[in-house]
Amino acid sequence: MAISQELLDILACPKCKGDLYQNDAKDGLICDQCKLMYEIRDDIPIMLIDEAKSLDE
Repeated sequence: MAISQELLDILACPKCKGDLYQNDAKDGLICDQCKLMYEIRDDIPIMLIDEAKSLDE
């Protein structure tokens, strides 16, 4: 299930406080500024900087 637009409007990157958007696979939230993806597990975004995956790989 996708994250609602209402929730996406509220959420911000915990590192830079920038905007997030859902990736095409709907399994993560992307911050373009930090180049990080915050994984979505069981419809819950994991908004921990230490658990974010780098997109530079």
